[in-house]
Amino acid sequence: MAFADSLRIGSIEYISPDRFEVLLDIEAPDAVALNTGSPRAFPRVNGYVLVPTEGGFAVGQVEWISVERSPYPQRKGMRDFGLVDMPYPMRKMSLTPVGILSAATSKDEADPYSFRRGIQSFPTVGDPVLLPTTDQLKSIVESGDNRRVMIGTSPLAADAEVRVDPDRLFGRHLAVLGNTGSGKSCSVAGLIRWSFDAARLNRAAGAVTEPPNARFIVLDPNGEYAQTFQDLGAKVFSVDPSDGAEQLTLPLWFWNLDEWSAFTQATSKTQRPTLVHALRALRDGHLDSQVAPSHDMRRYLRTVTAVFQVEYRSGSPWGNFPKPKAFFEKLQKLSGDFVTNTAFSGPENEALAALAVFAKQLIDARSGQYPNYDFSKREVEELVAKASQAHLAFGGLVTDTDLMDADVPRPFTGDQLIRSLEAHAELLGVAEHVETLIMRVRTLLADSRLRSVMSDAGGVDLDGWLDTYIGGDSAGGVTVIDLSLVPAEVVHIITAVVARMTLEALQRYRKLHDGDTLPTVLVMEEAHTFIRRYAPDPEIRSSNEICSHAFEKIAREGRKFGLGLVLSSQRPSELSPTVLSQCNTFLLHRLSNHTDQDLVHRLVPDNMRGLLRDLPSLPSRNAILLGWAFELPVAVEVRKLPREHQPRSDDPDFWHVWSGHNDHGEAVTREVDWTAIAEDWQQRSPSEPDLE
Repeated sequence: MAFADSLRIGSIEYISPDRFEVLLDIEAPDAVALNTGSPRAFPRVNGYVLVPTEGGFAVGQVEWISVERSPYPQRKGMRDFGLVDMPYPMRKMSLTPVGILSAATSKDEADPYSFRRGIQSFPTVGDPVLLPTTDQLKSIVESGDNRRVMIGTSPLAADAEVRVDPDRLFGRHLAVLGNTGSGKSCSVAGLIRWSFDAARLNRAAGAVTEPPNARFIVLDPNGEYAQTFQDLGAKVFSVDPSDGAEQLTLPLWFWNLDEWSAFTQATSKTQRPTLVHALRALRDGHLDSQVAPSHDMRRYLRTVTAVFQVEYRSGSPWGNFPKPKAFFEKLQKLSGDFVTNTAFSGPENEALAALAVFAKQLIDARSGQYPNYDFSKREVEELVAKASQAHLAFGGLVTDTDLMDADVPRPFTGDQLIRSLEAHAELLGVAEHVETLIMRVRTLLADSRLRSVMSDAGGVDLDGWLDTYIGGDSAGGVTVIDLSLVPAEVVHIITAVVARMTLEALQRYRKLHDGDTLPTVLVMEEAHTFIRRYAPDPEIRSSNEICSHAFEKIAREGRKFGLGLVLSSQRPSELSPTVLSQCNTFLLHRLSNHTDQDLVHRLVPDNMRGLLRDLPSLPSRNAILLGWAFELPVAVEVRKLPREHQPRSDDPDFWHVWSGHNDHGEAVTREVDWTAIAEDWQQRSPSEPDLE
């Protein structure tokens, strides 16, 4: 009892559901507490104290400490009323209630205490406030189940180990936020490495020799992670492969309709419909000369039906001049191919003939000297119905005209895409409106840096790509995709394609494996560049919007399919609110921008905002961990990575270059070969002469 009494530091004088105010005893430590098991600084902002309650101890986190004037000194058992009224310091502190520390339910547990978030029974005014012992302090921080991965220690809790549950950390998305130089990239690299190490030790305990079946895909826009995971057997892919990096391959037939539309800036009225028809024909092998005549007619009728449906929805056949005449001319051109064939079956020829006869009737009715080109709504409806019947007679499906057909990843080449665009532009009568679209596609295909990325000259197929980039049965690992040399005009599209392909692959894995998931983590560095706030444009969706939309879908749906998201950003205020709101865990390094601080403050409960006041002054490698992956918000000193395991994101060493040597006396030089840089920049070989 004497020891317990020696831990008293004050009493409660104000209480509310989200704040306790404490009047400190005059005998309470003013710098260091020596009686808690080991010397510990007290009072200390963001430290922990205990208040006895019915269920154990209410744990309070120190928010602020102040000194106020008191008319007389207060000591235990006496008050000096007879002294002259002189100002006397009276110390107070404010606590944020965080949870309950109680005795462990199981007697054989090594930890005699257990901590849980939330308070059911509150203390009252006058209750004593105690310093926690070292064991109690560690029980507060080292709480929770499945604490499998150690990420650091808590300097405010006797260097207690901060461990997290990977299921919580990665399963519900993680945001690592902080200014440049605050240790953000090292934290991301460490989380991946420490997770691998913990999984490897667990496998070794079970006598399993294979490496961990973990999957991390790192999208690296700055080229920082190329050498970071070499000892883990990481696969590195780059536009310009070197130093162990392989060629980045992302065939253009991986792109879906939205991604092609964003890159080509296709307008919604003419260019996008042309792109839809061209892609659908390519996905179905329309340019293959070996297809049977009936199969070829089915494809043609599918396009014709879709064209009639688009015209019907837009109201062009009965709209203002010259729209009805344009529809008439289009009908004339399309009906020229409604020709029966002996290779067709009887029902096929009958349906085709019925379509041809009705189309001829419509054309003949408007072929006089002074024709009226207007069509009635009923005429166009019957035309669409007969075209659809002919399409069905040739084996087509009602869903064949669905725009999603254009997104099936079936191979085609760039030349085939251009030919298909030109052919369908002529078919739809909009050749003069798609010239800019075709020009943008030609520009993409002509880029020498992207040619090796976008082509599938190496025989790339879909299953091989998935096996290489995501991993096979039990061959996971780290995949680093170096985006640093990808041209700026397509880097957002490339990033969006990788993210979308990963999500859709895992969706289909779950579908084919009775609900089982393939846990995978997608890491996005410099997330504020790729997952930005955007203003939706109803006409043309930009590349930024497409990229952000891909990650928003992962943030909303990825957990169900085993895809976790790790965002690393130095400007959280520029991130998509949808993605940020779906992150359930935050590792916050130093943030000095007030806009970013305000945003982070809004992400946490009101009663825990005091902890975030440390953000502008956090040292490097120090962070605040809060959210779903940890029982309570805690200040953590992140484990230090060896030099060879750190990402290459060091600050520029101006002084060492200026002075010619580093702090160890080693020479520092920077040789410059502008010729080699110019040749690489201009994409010329050293032997290629300059143009005069």
